[in-house]
Amino acid sequence: MTELIEFRDVWKIYKMGKVDVPALRGISFKINKGELVGIVGPSGSGKSTCMHLIGSLDIPTKGKVLIKGKDITKFSESELATLRGKEIGFVFQTFNLIPSLTALENVELPMVFQNIKENERRKRAIELLKKVGLSHRINHLPAEMSGGERQRVAIARALANNPDIILADEPTGNLDSKTGKEIMDLLINLNKEHRKTVIIVTHDLNIAKGLKRLIHLKDGKIIGG
Repeated sequence: MTELIEFRDVWKIYKMGKVDVPALRGISFKINKGELVGIVGPSGSGKSTCMHLIGSLDIPTKGKVLIKGKDITKFSESELATLRGKEIGFVFQTFNLIPSLTALENVELPMVFQNIKENERRKRAIELLKKVGLSHRINHLPAEMSGGERQRVAIARALANNPDIILADEPTGNLDSKTGKEIMDLLINLNKEHRKTVIIVTHDLNIAKGLKRLIHLKDGKIIGG
């Protein structure tokens, strides 16, 4: 299998005044293309820090994070932004949709930043909304949709630039259990049917139990997976 993500002895240490607070303590793992992986652990385990590093939103204090074999610690800010825009689709617990934009416009937005022509991005956005079961909500604003529908828009937006990696941070955290299961089924289907590498960060082991592989974190260290 093709190696997509690798952590090599990764440390992340935050400065709190004069005190060093390690969030990750020398963790190493690999994720291959097409895997469905959960990163799990209680609050304070380091899983959110891990997500930020996978998403190239941050860089490690020590060690290496490689995406497609390239060490992101050596990237400039513009190179990190390009990586995030093209290779990684983000799905957040709080949806992070722009309230003044319709579902269609929210999905189009990542393609605007990649300079994709208007007719092409509109066509793709419509196809993606159809794929997540929201063809009837294309012109609705986020406030006019349920939590589950907003998360489906967020998933469609994450797919806009056809990234290899879908990174979901507590994607069911603001949803009821029935809607949460539907969102998890959708993410699992993206992995199964569309060969996306899907990484789900969660503290909820009930959510994680349907995933093929789990990386368990505690106190900044891997304790399983």
